[in-house]
Amino acid sequence: MTTETPPARRPRLSSPILRRILAINILALAILVAGLLYLGQYRESLIASELAALRVHAEMLAAALGESADEDIPSGRQQLRPSMAVRMVHRLVETTGGRARLFAPDGVLIADTRRTTDKRGIQQEVLPPPGADIEGSATLLDRTLDTYEHLLTLLPGRGPMPPYLENVRQKASDYPEVVAALFGEPDYAVRSTEGGGMALITAVPVQRYKQVLGALMLSKNSDDIELALREVRIDILKVFAVALAVTILLSLYLAGTIARPIRRLAEAAEQVRHGHHRQHEIPDFGIRGDEIGELSLSLKDMTEALWARMDAIESFAADVSHEIKNPLTSLKSAVETAARVKDPAQQKKLMEIILDDVGRLDRLISDISDASRLDSELSKAETAVVDLGALLSTLIDARNETADHKIVFSGEGELVINGIESRLGQVFANLIANALSFSPQKGSVSVNALGRGKQVTIFVDDDGPGIPQGKLDAIFERFYSERPQAEKFGTHSGLGLSISRQIVEAHGGAITAENRTDEEGRITGARITLTLPKG
Repeated sequence: MTTETPPARRPRLSSPILRRILAINILALAILVAGLLYLGQYRESLIASELAALRVHAEMLAAALGESADEDIPSGRQQLRPSMAVRMVHRLVETTGGRARLFAPDGVLIADTRRTTDKRGIQQEVLPPPGADIEGSATLLDRTLDTYEHLLTLLPGRGPMPPYLENVRQKASDYPEVVAALFGEPDYAVRSTEGGGMALITAVPVQRYKQVLGALMLSKNSDDIELALREVRIDILKVFAVALAVTILLSLYLAGTIARPIRRLAEAAEQVRHGHHRQHEIPDFGIRGDEIGELSLSLKDMTEALWARMDAIESFAADVSHEIKNPLTSLKSAVETAARVKDPAQQKKLMEIILDDVGRLDRLISDISDASRLDSELSKAETAVVDLGALLSTLIDARNETADHKIVFSGEGELVINGIESRLGQVFANLIANALSFSPQKGSVSVNALGRGKQVTIFVDDDGPGIPQGKLDAIFERFYSERPQAEKFGTHSGLGLSISRQIVEAHGGAITAENRTDEEGRITGARITLTLPKG
C-alpha cells in the first residue's frame, strides 16, 4: 500500500498571511508618510513669510532711496541721483543675500546688485560648490526627494508656476510687478526657475512727497525654503524608518501568532490524514482564548470523534461478524445433520430449525443494514416541525387495535419540536414494542409526554420484571439480547434500542433507562425516559 507524502513546509517569509499583513501595515504607513511629506501648508507658510520679509526690506530700502532724492531746479520735481542710488542699493542689499534692481520712472534699469558698480557693469553669478553640478553626484536621498517633489507638482493646485524670464537688457515692462510699482502699487510674484526652484519677487515704489521716483524690485531664490522643507522631510523619513522597522517587527510577530499556529494545525491534520497510528495529535491552543484556540479545540474534538467513529465501526464489524456466525453455525449444523438423518420426523424438525435460522439471519441483516445507513440518512434528511402528541397518539391507536395489552397515553404542555418525523416514529415504535414484549399478560404500558421549558420529556413505562442491575446502560448497546424467558429465541436482533439512542442523540436529545419501584422498594417495571429539545 502506498501513502502520500505530506507537503513540504512553506518557508516562513513566503507565508501568504505574513505578506498580506506586511502589505496592509506598510501601505497604511506609507500613505500616512506620503501625506506628511506633502507639507503643502507648511511650504505655503514659508513662502508667505519670505515674501513678507522681502517686502519689509524692500520698503525700508525704498524709503532710504526716496530720502536721498534731489530736486531738479528747472522742473522743480524730485529725482534720484543714479550714482548715489547704485551705491546705496549695493550697500544695503549685500548683507541680505537677495538681489535688488532699481528702475527709473521711464522703465530704464538704473541699478542691479548682480552687476559691478564700475563702468564695465560686469554681471556676477553665485556658482554652486565644486562637484555639486556633476551628474550623478546627488545622493539617493536627494534624488528620491527631488522625484517626490516633481510628483507633487502633478497634484491639483500644485501645477507649474509661471517661469521666471530675464532679458539681457532689462526694462520695467519685463516684470508686471515693477509696472504696478511704477503706478504706486506694491506687488509680488512667485515664479519657477530653470533649476526647479522658485524666484520670490516683490516690487515697491520709491517715493518722496507722494511722487513716484522709480520702482525697487527685490528677488530671492527659494534655497532657504527648499532646505527647510528638505530638513523636515528628512526628519519625517527618519521617523518613518523607525516606524517601518517597528511595523515589520510587529507584523512578523502578529503573523507568527496567527500563521504559525495555523501552520502547526495544518501539519498536524496532514499527519493525521497520512498516518496509520494515533501518535499524531492536534495541538491544543485553547489557552489562547481566541478564534485560533477555538479552531484547535474543534479540530481536536473532530479528530477524537473520527477515531471514536473508527473504533465504533471496528467494534460494529466485530459484533456483526459474531452475531451472524451464530445462526450460520446453527444453520450449518442443521443442514449437515439433515443430510445424514433418515427419520422424516427428525428431518422435519431440522427443517424448522433451518427456517428459524434463515428468518433470524434475514431480520439480523435487515436491522444491520438499517443501522449502517442511519448516520448517512440522519445527516441528509431535512428537519421539520413535528407534533409529538399527534405522532404518539397515532402510533398508540394503531397498536391498541392489534395488541393484547392496553397502552395508555397522556400529554401535557407544548409537544412540538423540530426533527425527522419518520425516525422519531421509529424510536417510539421500538420503545413501545419493547415495553409490550416485557409486560405480563394482564399488564399495561403507559406513555406520558410532558412539554416544559425548552424540552419535551417522554416516559415509557411497563409492568415487566425490570432491568437487571448493572444493565441500565448496557441495554442501549448493539446486539444486547436480554429477552423475556417465554419469548422464542432469535426473534429480536438486539439493535432496536441502540438505533433509538442513535436517532435521539442525532436530534440533540438523550435516552436513559431506570427501574420503577413501589413503596417497599420492589421493582414494578421499567421506565425509558427520552428528552428532546424544542429548538
